[in-house]
Amino acid sequence: MSVRGIRTRLRIAATIALLPVLALTACGSGDTPGTTPAGAQASPAPTDDPVVAVRKVDSVAALLPADVRKSGTLRVGSSIGFPPGAYYPNGQDKPPAGQDIDIADAVAKVLGVKPQRQDASFETILPALGSGKYDFGTGNFGVTAERLKTIDFVTYINDGQGFAVKEGNTALKTKVTDLTQLCGLTIGTGAGTTFEATLTAQKGVCAKAGKEPYDVKVYSENGATLTALQQGRIDVIMSTINGLRYQAAQPASQTTFLGEFHRLDVGFAFKKGSPLTKAFQAAVNELIKDGTYARILKKWGTSASAIDMSRINPPEHT
Repeated sequence: MSVRGIRTRLRIAATIALLPVLALTACGSGDTPGTTPAGAQASPAPTDDPVVAVRKVDSVAALLPADVRKSGTLRVGSSIGFPPGAYYPNGQDKPPAGQDIDIADAVAKVLGVKPQRQDASFETILPALGSGKYDFGTGNFGVTAERLKTIDFVTYINDGQGFAVKEGNTALKTKVTDLTQLCGLTIGTGAGTTFEATLTAQKGVCAKAGKEPYDVKVYSENGATLTALQQGRIDVIMSTINGLRYQAAQPASQTTFLGEFHRLDVGFAFKKGSPLTKAFQAAVNELIKDGTYARILKKWGTSASAIDMSRINPPEHT
């Protein structure tokens, strides 16, 4: 093989190695556990640490149930996927980083407890809350009317749904404001996400418009979704606003963010009727009040997703 051919193969191999790291977050939806090869690193984690100065606030901690205050721990099912939400910047044998990690850790410090984090795939966390496996869940869970039937939420950011295409794609040139713009295309998204639910629920819009229906391909790993886009097996990705924006900023991903489609509140997830929600809401509001919250979002480039106050079970955005 020629030297030029070898170099081309090396460039392709390097790009493929980066795909899992660059894959989108499935917020409002869900990340899946990271598959980043050890040492592969698309973007190092920021070095500043707004969480380090956070201290216990006794009046907020007093809102926790007595048994939790006594044990001093909370079990969290955490979907560790990709930046800026939650990812492994230094490999899976090192601690995770990201916006969701920092906010959860800061809340725990306000409450005077230690989170016992357990990695889990996104689609397994909400059902596991009902069984008592976890005390709460994180994974950029979007608040929807359907989820509110069985899950309690304490909000901490406002994110939502968006679309991205491969650089140079001509099938979609503008922001998606109506799903009929996707007619005739193949859309890739994550399993168990709000994106999958939205696309499935609206599957008939193309037929009503007299157009060819869109096809939906669902992937259990976000890295596989991006790989499918790069290989031309899908035309467009539907995922989180923050995740797609971050992804498009990484040159190796070769994607173009098409903007926001639908905003969603994002929150910590609890089993219905959990006694933890008021304490978590008060802790998030304490972080907003003392400025830690704003510093965390600035660190991860997500300030546009800031909320003024945390809410328990707000209605889904329409």
